[in-house]
Parts: sequence; C-alpha cells; structure tokens
Amino acid sequence: MTAIRAGQGDEDRWERSRRIKWLDMERVRSSRFLVVGAGALGNEVVKDLVLSGARKITLVDMDRVVRSNLNRCVFFREEDSAARRLKAEVVAERAWELDPEVDISAVVGRVEDLPDGSWGEHSMVLGCLDNVAARLHVNSYAYFNMVPYVDGGTNGHAGRVQVILPPCTPCLQCGLNRSHYRILEQRSSCTGTEMTFFQPRMAAEITTTAMVAAVQVREALKILSGRGDSIIRNVLHFNGLRNTWEELELSRDPLCPLHRADLG
Repeated sequence: MTAIRAGQGDEDRWERSRRIKWLDMERVRSSRFLVVGAGALGNEVVKDLVLSGARKITLVDMDRVVRSNLNRCVFFREEDSAARRLKAEVVAERAWELDPEVDISAVVGRVEDLPDGSWGEHSMVLGCLDNVAARLHVNSYAYFNMVPYVDGGTNGHAGRVQVILPPCTPCLQCGLNRSHYRILEQRSSCTGTEMTFFQPRMAAEITTTAMVAAVQVREALKILSGRGDSIIRNVLHFNGLRNTWEELELSRDPLCPLHRADLG
C-alpha cells in the first residue's frame, strides 16, 4: 500500500488543473495564443490564460496606460499611468510575475499591422477590442488562416462572447447590422484622449469584464482540448444586473464575403 502524506501534490503547480479530466494541459501548454487588446478585457484574458497553463502568448496593443484604466485592469499600477507606459509591455511584464515560465511577446502597434504570415503561427485568437473595424480585421485574418477566434466585448453591465470556428460557424461579420457599419471607423475612448470621431465613453466595471474574459478563456481551453460538443455555437450575451446568460442564434449570412464561397 502506498502511503499518502498530508500535502502531497502541493509542490506541483498544476496538480489541481490536471484533475479536470477534459482539460488537455499539454495541448494548452504547447499552443500559442494571440490576444488582441491589452485593456481591461485583455488584462483579464491574459491573467486567466497564464493561470490556466498557457506558455506562449502574443499580445498586441498600441495604447498607453492612463489613470482611468486602474479601476478594472489587474496588471496596471499608479506608476504605470504616471509614466504613460505601454499597455502591452506592462501586461507582459506583470504576467511573467504570475508565472516566470510564460513566454509572452508584447507587440506595440495596431493589429492591422501584424505580418500576414504571423496569424497561422497561432493556435487560438482571443479578441479584446473596442472597435468594429479592428474586430472585422481579426475576424477575416483568423478565418482565412483557419484559426479559432473567440471574441469578447463589454458595455457596463452587459457583455457578449462569440466563438468563430472557421469555416463551420457564423463569423463576426455575419452578425453585423446597419448601426455597426455606421460606427465602423469609430472607437470608444478608453485612453482619455479626446478625438472628434470618438463615441461617448462607455461605462466599464471589473465584474462584467471578469465574467466575459472567463468565458472566453474557458471556450479557448475547450476548443484546444477537443471538447467541440460543448462549445458556444451562437452569440452568448451576459446581463450583469440579472446575472443571466442568453444564447442568441446566429446563422451564416449568404452575403457575408467570408462565407460566400463556402455556401456556393
């Protein structure tokens, strides 16, 4: 009989994670994640990825930390806003403090400027963006490179998550309406900088952000672990005032340029 001492397994960082039978830890550790956006949602997504065992992350963002970010961004500090440090670099630095084994590359710039060939180097894309134009760019490049894309967004107590598995599921563009196209080139201000094409600043708080990020990362882990039977197939909406989730059915749009060839 093997003796089991109290505290056995406590020295293994991932002992509790390995108890989750469906989770393929080796696949998670060997995959490279592309996280687009290092604001509130990006902070939470990177934190959850690192604590879930992710080892290789590319983080893209062009903005700098300002003081109004500090109420909902776990990696940012007062000194970061005072120095106007780059968000991607701060998140990469603090994520490494969570787990020194993580390899996180900070790319300072627009996602539109990523080299075309870099998309296929990633196993998973997680979108944490605040504007429609950048979302559509990510949607297109993930689709054409056949990389799963988990998009998230928040507005006050409301949140949404959509999983795109090219070429099977509806993509982000399939769900656009006229209002989305009207604001295609607009961007909600989270930087504090006033620009003429900005919409009014959206309400934001950490609890909704944490909920949406958690679902995004959970869906990414399920995809990598081969749990296609339980993946979100439509758009999931969160109502933080009622603490409810509602799944809204979305079909592939025959007029969507990404699906037109597939639908014949």
